[in-house]
Amino acid sequence: MSGESSYSEGGGWIQWFCQMEDHQFLCEIDSEFIRDNFNLYGLKSKFNFYNEALDLILSSETPDDEDLEDERFLEVYQEATDLYGLIHARFIITAKAGLSLMKDKFLSGKFGACPRVLCERSNVLPVGMSEELRTSRVKVFCPRCEEVYIPKKKCPDVDGAYFGCSFPSVFIMVLKKIQIAPNNQQYVPRVFGFRVYKKKGSRYQDTQQKPVEITHYSEDQLKKLRGKNEQQSKEDYVQK
Repeated sequence: MSGESSYSEGGGWIQWFCQMEDHQFLCEIDSEFIRDNFNLYGLKSKFNFYNEALDLILSSETPDDEDLEDERFLEVYQEATDLYGLIHARFIITAKAGLSLMKDKFLSGKFGACPRVLCERSNVLPVGMSEELRTSRVKVFCPRCEEVYIPKKKCPDVDGAYFGCSFPSVFIMVLKKIQIAPNNQQYVPRVFGFRVYKKKGSRYQDTQQKPVEITHYSEDQLKKLRGKNEQQSKEDYVQK
């Protein structure tokens, strides 16, 4: 790990990054967690500027306007953003530090509320639809109705991979003291107070026909039927 002299115990880049607009879902990761190579296993191969991005994350300095105009810096910054996000997905499921921070955010409603009326504004949890970067943005999961929604603040810069697919399930399993009552209420369509039942009389049902029975005739039977049809046709013609 290069650039050890640039590491600092202060907030630095991590604090600056997490306090950016629309980054309220993100936690500030402990620098010791990032320094532990075990927690970074398998990430190096995903990035072209891995060492530079890691140094930037652990830097005690924050970017200024001149840095943000430098193309080389922006390339490293983008990789530092994604690297931090993938480390973040691992950090938030740690029993002591990560889950505790996410618990505080959940109870204070930092992730927002469920848009479903019957859930009565129950707090939601962030979730990713894929473990891979640049697949989809972060979504929110409601523990009551167990549905996934787009957050009110769409968080365009926050990738779903920064949280992973498993976080809500791990959160609920580990923090059993948080009582989340499931909501089995379903909206029932009614007309003047009466429940609509199976939509009887619909066009679909009216167009349904009974299956046609196919009868197989022998050659003799077919000849008799043809004779009868011809005789009936002649009688109809004479009457006309």
